[in-house]
Amino acid sequence: MPTLPLPSESHQYRQMAESFGADPERYDRARPRYPEAMVEAIVAASPGPDMLDVGCGTGIAARQFQAAGCRVLGVDVDARMAEFARRTGISVEVAAFEAWDPAGRTFDAVVAGQTWHWVDPVAGAAMAAQVLRPGGLLALFWNAFQPSPEVAQAFAEAYRRVLPDSLSARWLASRSNGYSPLLAKTTDGIQEAGGFGEPEQWQFTWERLYTRDEWLDQMLTSGEAGQFPPDKLAELTTGIGAAIDALGGSFTGSYTAEVLTTRAC
Repeated sequence: MPTLPLPSESHQYRQMAESFGADPERYDRARPRYPEAMVEAIVAASPGPDMLDVGCGTGIAARQFQAAGCRVLGVDVDARMAEFARRTGISVEVAAFEAWDPAGRTFDAVVAGQTWHWVDPVAGAAMAAQVLRPGGLLALFWNAFQPSPEVAQAFAEAYRRVLPDSLSARWLASRSNGYSPLLAKTTDGIQEAGGFGEPEQWQFTWERLYTRDEWLDQMLTSGEAGQFPPDKLAELTTGIGAAIDALGGSFTGSYTAEVLTTRAC
């Protein structure tokens, strides 16, 4: 599941971080977009239209901000993802954000959708402070999936049978708010780097109806799924598909877009 919380030192998991470009077409097709209310709030809070999208991937968030009137430059570590984003009209430079050369350029806003956990929290915040204009906005956001108890139980049983020690199995069993530690770690990194005001947290709730095939498609885009042995992944896919069939062939997925914002001093 692409929206599950990750280990606290996830920026060190480079193999997982750089695995998403194996199938950029599926990634772009299957990954959820972000709620329009969130996009509008970030655009309204930005002092201007010049935006840098960190870890832009295939350009999912970048296209939403571009449609809202922003001029977006993406930075991504994966050349395969960057090439896909370019084909959709997004300008992208290939680099790890911490080592990226801004060449003197500055921006009104730096955003990162579902990617800041792959960035060193202190070095990334320091780079953001460097490239933001005074008063510029840093907005980091994640789509947090929140299954209903019925869906969570059905999925948990499938994971428990096939991959009981996986992150997804543990999270589905606990149903904890795993994004709280991630947001706290991100906040600590911003404060340690300096150059920003007090961070704020925003939340935007939204829903999406998933068919069986749509959910299985996006499930295969997760970093965790990319690390599973092929036979186990095939068995898990069969189990999750059967669980959705038993639920009637579709289900409504609830999400909360968790946003952390702050301004450059």
